[in-house]
Amino acid sequence: MSGSTFGHLFRVTNFGESHGPAIGCVIDGCPPGLALAEGDIQRDLDRRRPGTSRHVTQRSEADAVEILSGVHEGVTTGTPIALMIRNTDARSKDYGNLLDTFRPGHADYTYWRKYGLREPRGGGRSSARLTAPMVAAGAVARKWLAERHGVRFMGWMSQLGDIQIPFDDESQIAANPFFAPSAAVVPRLEAYMDELRKSGDSCGARVSVVAQGMPVGLGEPLFDKLDAEIAYAMMGINAVKGVEIGSGFGVVTQKGSEHGDELSPEGFRSNHAGGVLGGISTGQDLVVSIAIKPTSSIRLPRASVDRAGQPTVVQTHGRHDPCVGIRAVPIAEAMLSLVVMDHALRHRAQNGDVALDVPQIAAAAPGTPRR
Repeated sequence: MSGSTFGHLFRVTNFGESHGPAIGCVIDGCPPGLALAEGDIQRDLDRRRPGTSRHVTQRSEADAVEILSGVHEGVTTGTPIALMIRNTDARSKDYGNLLDTFRPGHADYTYWRKYGLREPRGGGRSSARLTAPMVAAGAVARKWLAERHGVRFMGWMSQLGDIQIPFDDESQIAANPFFAPSAAVVPRLEAYMDELRKSGDSCGARVSVVAQGMPVGLGEPLFDKLDAEIAYAMMGINAVKGVEIGSGFGVVTQKGSEHGDELSPEGFRSNHAGGVLGGISTGQDLVVSIAIKPTSSIRLPRASVDRAGQPTVVQTHGRHDPCVGIRAVPIAEAMLSLVVMDHALRHRAQNGDVALDVPQIAAAAPGTPRR
């Protein structure tokens, strides 16, 4: 299976299956000299792991990361970093009825048609469990970016189903299982998810993420535009069906006099562009929003066909997230950090000697859109 490697200079190759012995990744291109321990990575994995509340899958995985190579005496050596996460709570019997049928909205059918066979247990490579190694790799990237450039990544849930979530207080994001930046809306989210779980159905979500403290100049003018690679990365997350940069689809109703972010000696006066102009970072916040579809594995009976093309009815058993968007916040943060990390190394390689004797005007604008 090709297509399991992400990045150019900071390259992450993802391996494993949902119900295999382990999942993990190999990071190639991490600069030497970065202090790195398993605890630096575990913090982000703990935010993503299953079983943390009644609103997510009850699969009980510790997601304990092991560093197998690339670190000596607590410091990266510049050689490939192998990270492994063992699967300890897979229940393959829950998928016995899916061997000859296809879940609507899932990758069962397309995997079978492409490869001539498929891994029915937990979806195999199509499982969202394979986002855990990317979160682990993202933790390495964000630590290097924080130390070398002062970049900070922050994500939150901005909509759950039809419930809009206001951005009231950043400190609340870590204080509830929804990554919601508003304490007032949490009881409504709890009730919504409890009812959804009882019904056997699922819902979608919207997740927003920003990178703050961005350097100017990351990205390329044409096919490797920073925003294009952000969109590519976000669409690589399971269940993502839409990506917006800055004002996103809101630009349709804007006039040029409103959308074009004016400049002043103090900085940009707005950030409709989301921190990217001409594919290159402006130094403002990178502002990204993703739309996540409802979980395809649900208990309700759905019409499908079997491998012989005959009509059948599919019901999914086992443990699944009623809304995969709840655990998507650390995943979106990780994928954004991997893009920024890769472009930071690429910029350093080609343009590290570029110096302009002018002040940087691209301070983060107070008008950064909070979607």
